[in-house]
Amino acid sequence: MTSAVLEVSDLACRRGGRQVFDNLSFSLAEGELLALKGRNGSGKTTLLRALALLVPATVGAIRWRGADVGDDREGWRRRLAWLGHQDGLKGDLTVAENVAVAERLRGRNPRQAHVHGALAAFDLAALADRAVRTLSAGQRRRAALARVVASEAGLWLLDEPLNALDLPAQEALHDALARHLAAGGLAIAATHATLDIAGARTLELGR
Repeated sequence: MTSAVLEVSDLACRRGGRQVFDNLSFSLAEGELLALKGRNGSGKTTLLRALALLVPATVGAIRWRGADVGDDREGWRRRLAWLGHQDGLKGDLTVAENVAVAERLRGRNPRQAHVHGALAAFDLAALADRAVRTLSAGQRRRAALARVVASEAGLWLLDEPLNALDLPAQEALHDALARHLAAGGLAIAATHATLDIAGARTLELGR
């Protein structure tokens, strides 16, 4: 039996005085992807933000390899990569500089070959020295995803990662996810689309 790496137990969250979800429990082992489904307002983004400790859960526990993530909040944040609705990029920095930030946030000096590899995964090599503010929405989304790849985080939290991506970029995301999972990483993605990843599990919210 495969042991769980991430365990979420009896989690509940309220937003704006409304109970978004409660009694939510699931676990993920190495190499697993969980797709969050549900209508707008069902709690997909709230769950991702609660897992990232960006919003407080009212009750419940989040454990990584048996340890409560709230006991070492900074250590937990270094274990995960976050992609929200907003790309979270600095407009005056270049694409390469934005991707390098992912390594700095994890306490490492950026490695040029590593940054270039993440850029190449999303066909961004030709745009490496362009300021992000000059990019299209799809190009910015690809840069944000390259930063996720560059982080080498164990857990990816992705909120509608396919937004603004054309078909080649969607295929690049699928490839990056497959490599991440094959290396033992975990991913949780809120999406209305289908992530064509073998073995992906689904959690339906708001039923």
